[in-house]
Amino acid sequence: MKLAVWRESGPIPRDRARDLFLDGPPEPDEDFAEAFAELFPGVRIDDIAPERIDEISNAVFRLAREHGLVCYDPQRGLVHNLEPRGVHPQLEMHTGDGMVVTDPDLRLIADVLGTLSPENPFVALVCFGQHFIQVSPGYELEFKEGGKIRGTVTTDLAEVRRAFLEYATGDRAFLQRHEWKPV
Repeated sequence: MKLAVWRESGPIPRDRARDLFLDGPPEPDEDFAEAFAELFPGVRIDDIAPERIDEISNAVFRLAREHGLVCYDPQRGLVHNLEPRGVHPQLEMHTGDGMVVTDPDLRLIADVLGTLSPENPFVALVCFGQHFIQVSPGYELEFKEGGKIRGTVTTDLAEVRRAFLEYATGDRAFLQRHEWKPV
């Protein structure tokens, strides 16, 4: 398993990150390489054991952000950009296939929602102790705030993306567009 990190002047889409990765991305800066080596002695970012990919990738996403680098995950076909981000820096995105990203960029959130499948059975955005939104295949949405969990179903992935992006940016308009029932 591999991950790649490099510096970009702004956000890039998945297809551009994939092409750069296939062409051989530039080496990460020395500070990143040193920090990675301290966290994971003897591990190479381009040769991660499959049983450690989730543990290491979550740390790499965080470390890349700290160093101002984008990170490309070729296994999932996802790019972690530095921006634009939501309004909750403590927001975490969790997926059913084991990915955890703290303070994910909005493009990553939208892209991850397109990966819902039996192998990735849910996507959740969570501000622990405060609120969350999550979705499972069939586009069953659940939203928790103020101790109440409400649910709804939609048939439209675009609407799921819209709701998640609104949630991430602090907008609650998605609550008015759907009929929510207690769960």
